Parts: sequence; structure tokens; C-alpha cells
Amino acid sequence: MTFDERYRAVSGRDRRFDGQFVTAVRSTGIYCRPSCPARTPFEKNVTFYETSAAAHEAGFRACKRCLPEAAPGSPQWDVRGDVAARAMRLIGDGVVEREGVSGLARRVGYSERQLGRVLAAELGAGPLALARAHRAHTARSLLVETDLPASDVAFGAGFASVRQFNDTVREVFGLTPTELRARRRGAPAAGAISLELPFREPFDADGVFAWFAPRAVAGVEETAERSYARTLRMAHGAAWFRVDFDGHLTLTAHLEDLRDLGPLVARVRRLFDLDADPVAIDAALAAHPELEPLVLATPGIRVPGASDPHEMLMRAMVGQQISVAAARTHLARLADALGERVTIAGRERTLFPTADAIAARGHEVLTGPARRVASVIGAAAALAAGDLTLTAADDPAEQRAALLAMPGIGPWTADYVRMRVARDPDVILPGDLVLRNGAGRAGAPAEPKALAAWAERLAPWRSYASAHFWRSALS
Repeated sequence: MTFDERYRAVSGRDRRFDGQFVTAVRSTGIYCRPSCPARTPFEKNVTFYETSAAAHEAGFRACKRCLPEAAPGSPQWDVRGDVAARAMRLIGDGVVEREGVSGLARRVGYSERQLGRVLAAELGAGPLALARAHRAHTARSLLVETDLPASDVAFGAGFASVRQFNDTVREVFGLTPTELRARRRGAPAAGAISLELPFREPFDADGVFAWFAPRAVAGVEETAERSYARTLRMAHGAAWFRVDFDGHLTLTAHLEDLRDLGPLVARVRRLFDLDADPVAIDAALAAHPELEPLVLATPGIRVPGASDPHEMLMRAMVGQQISVAAARTHLARLADALGERVTIAGRERTLFPTADAIAARGHEVLTGPARRVASVIGAAAALAAGDLTLTAADDPAEQRAALLAMPGIGPWTADYVRMRVARDPDVILPGDLVLRNGAGRAGAPAEPKALAAWAERLAPWRSYASAHFWRSALS
């Protein structure tokens, strides 16, 4: 966006752009989200920044009225596949706190110096400043929406000390933690952390929950009409969370280690595709006659992500060439036999099996064609040994190539994983029978090659078109 386009968005208090950039006002030393209800600043006093971290680094503090840290995240980090976007996804997943800047740089294949230059040029701040802004955002949520002690908030947000937490909150928000906590909305359920998850409207909540329901693995996941819950293995221990929708999205979480809270929130946001820009996506897809009725019927459609990349690959491989119901049966049997039992949120629950467990004992549980079973076990062994890496921050093209090099993984599986794990917004699956049926019903070609060629006009939103076609076929 140009300066003028951004200034028009600010003048119109356009909520669509919240989280996509921040507006820093030199006369006040404050930065705001575009929809801030305060008087529009004079154009001459405004500087726009890609991230709140860049505004922090330039000496601005967050507006106490609009709380820009409470806005949905930028859709750029899912849409873009470059180094800056991949680094932002890893920062959200807590890599800097666990592995330092050197670990972040290693994961994206850059030296620390190179990465610092790229992030400073692209986003206006280096990796430490970006991680610090992410910690501040998590701390604000915990202070405002929970009754956790300040020390728990500090470590749950990823700070190394309470002093660092206090200093950062004062510097970023211009308030002490106690003053910020005065905005608290209420106490959560005993033993739980409850947070509201912001998103951009429109939001097809019913469609997201309807996607999860038939695929839920017994013992690991639970679903209701507008609720989804599951166990998850995090870096420091097990977690259980539930997401409910009643006009607002609420995350309720139990964690064995509070340090996993920030990464858990980031994973849940990717799982529900909460940082998407639905207005831009809908407008682009509705420009095509075949998709216009589908967009009007289901505005704000989302493409569900993956809460665990290794698990997603196992699920995709087990489910290829069989029905959703059959795959669910196979996966439930696998989880029951090889999953780890943990007591969390008041009862015993099951964690989906690790790649190590599937590699070692998958042959005892998996059934079906011998070649498919061998492929699943081979992929699990490669993940366990580190010969195959799979993360949310992978370069989508490189991830696809690595998957296709594995025995038993074809284009459908590689592209489906790329859509769900790498969050590539531009994937069409012409080999998917259900998707082709939906495309045919919409008036688009239903033959694989013709559909792939026709869908090129939908770039860069082919994943969302795929979601519409799936929805159409099953409605």
C-alpha cells in the first residue's frame, strides 16, 4: 500500500487494515491501529510502520485507547513465503525464546547478520525486537484477560525475568503491569487460561468447525457444533485447549508449562486461519462468475491450518485414497495404540503418536496395502531421524519438493500438506475427486488438467477457491 492509501484507511477508520500496519504519530509519540477512534492525525505528523516492533524501535508507545497489540495478526505472514514471513512465523512459535537468534537464523538458512539485515529492511526491526513485541502482545493478553500472578504472566509470555517483563510493559504501553491489568475483563475458570482470539470479519465459523468435526480423532480431539478441543504436544510439555464461538472466539487452555502459551496461541491462530484478510480474498474470488455465488453464500471462508506439522503429514498419508470416515477410524486406532497418555484439564487424555513411535511400532497397528503402510512408516522414520524436516515456516516450494522425494508421497499429499502446514494460500488440488465435483457444480472444469489450467486465474487465492469447491461438493 502507498502512503496515501494507508492514510485514507486511517481517515476512514477502516478495521480491515487493523494488524496490517500501524500508524505512528510524531506529535504525540504514540502508534495506533488504523481504526483507532481518536481524531485523525495530520498527514505531516504520520509515519507508517509494517510492525509494532518497528514503531517500538523508533521510540513510539502503544495507544491506550485502541490497543494495537490486540488487533489480529498481519495476513502477510501466511500469504508471503519469503524469509521475513517465515521468520515471523517462527518468532510466533517461540523459536527465539527457545533457540535464540542463532536458532532462528539457522532454521531459515541465513547467518544471524544476514537475517538481521533482511528483517530490518523488510519490517523495520531485527529479530530480537520482533520477538520482544510478540512477548509484549502475549503479556497484554494475559494481564487483561486472566488472573494469573504477574510472575506467571512474565514467564508465560516468554520473558527471562520479571524485571524485563515490567520494563517492557511500561515501555511499550506506557502503563505498569498493574495499570494494564486494571482493564481485565474477568476471571477465567479455575486452573485454566481463557483468552479472546481477535479475527477479521466476515468469519465462516460454522464452516471451520464443520471441517474439524468429521476428521476428529477419538481420544485426541473433541468437537461440538461451535467448539473444538484437543491435546497437543508442545516444546515444554503437554497442552489441552478448547476453542468456542458465540460471536467471539474464546480459547481456553491448560498447559503443563506456561512457557508454551505464546506458541500455543500462534498455532491456534494458524489452525483457524485467523489472520486472513477475508475482504480481499472474497473480492478477488467473487470477480470470477463461477465463484461469485459461492462467495456470496459463504463470505469469509477459511482454510484450516495444522496444529502439528508431523501429525499433519501422518494424517494426510493415512487418509490418501480412502474416505474421511475410514481415515478417521485408522487414525483413532493408531492414536489409541501408540499415543502417549497424559492427565491434563482434569482427566486422562491422549497425545497423537510421535513420528518416533510410528516409525518403531506403526507396523503393529497400520493396516491396508503393504506399500502404503511402508510409506507411512518410512516418512515417520525420516521425520524422527531429521532426514525430513517439516515446519510451519518452510519455504512452500522446497517443502513440496522434499515431500515428493519421499517414497509413497504424490502430488495430492504434498500439496495438501503445503496448504495446511506451510499455509500456502495458492494451492489447487486437481487430483482431489471431491474438489473436482465441487468445481464442476460451480461451472468450472472438473477434469484435472483443465481445472489446473483454469484455476491459474485465481492466484494467489487458489487454496480458498479449493475450500469453496469442497464446501460446494458437500453441501
